[in-house]
Amino acid sequence: MMDVSWPLVAELLVLGSITGFLAGLLGVGGGMMMVPFLTWILSARGVAPGLAVKMAIATSMATILFTSLSSVRAHQARGAVRWELVRSLAPGIVAGGLLSGAGLFALLKGQGLAAVFAVFIGFSAVQMLRDRKPKPSRQMPGPLGQGLVGGAIGLVSGLVGAGGAFLSVPFMTWCNVPIRQAVGTSAALGFPIALANTAGYLLAGRSLPPALPGAFGYLYLPALALLALASVTMAPLGARVAHRSDVTRLKRLFALLLFGLAAYMAYKARGA
Repeated sequence: MMDVSWPLVAELLVLGSITGFLAGLLGVGGGMMMVPFLTWILSARGVAPGLAVKMAIATSMATILFTSLSSVRAHQARGAVRWELVRSLAPGIVAGGLLSGAGLFALLKGQGLAAVFAVFIGFSAVQMLRDRKPKPSRQMPGPLGQGLVGGAIGLVSGLVGAGGAFLSVPFMTWCNVPIRQAVGTSAALGFPIALANTAGYLLAGRSLPPALPGAFGYLYLPALALLALASVTMAPLGARVAHRSDVTRLKRLFALLLFGLAAYMAYKARGA
């Protein structure tokens, strides 16, 4: 029987609502917020720290399958998705995601993954705060370059359970893609990232005994269902807000939150 206690349901619905809103607002898949809090929720229910980190990463990534579809529909309605960039980046993303989810993820210890997550979430926060302007002449690289960039995005995203926007948005804006188009395109890239990595997690964790009732390998199905429900509901609202307001101040506040989450994951890395 699955653990569906009311405190757990409430925690997951609140977490899913916040991360879904941020997915629509900033193009993030939600993993940067979801993984630390889900790690805490799983640890509080007796899951070993190292395994809790891995389950949080895998479950967070699986929710992006649903959040990205909801978010990209809202951005597409406003003409903010650059589909030619999606097509160029997606093949590398799928290859990198499969390598990460089916290979490196199972080999690395939870302590190492928590440390990797802390580093990249801190990097993402720094990028949000710097807000540096690119050279006017800089453009996106050619097909080969975009394929290599996509591979790196898919690989790193699979290790930290995030939708890739923490890398793809700064990269695209660095190449003079307008910020709203970078956010919308990153939302579309979230689906191939999540699909490839979730397939890899299922393959890597197929022989694991359930850590909790309702767990399947690295996926915690009750959390996946509730997080997906809440995040899909809130992602379109975040996208609407993104197109109606200046998100610079919100991004700065979000960056400060990310620094706190990075510190928490660094702490988990020491104890995992």
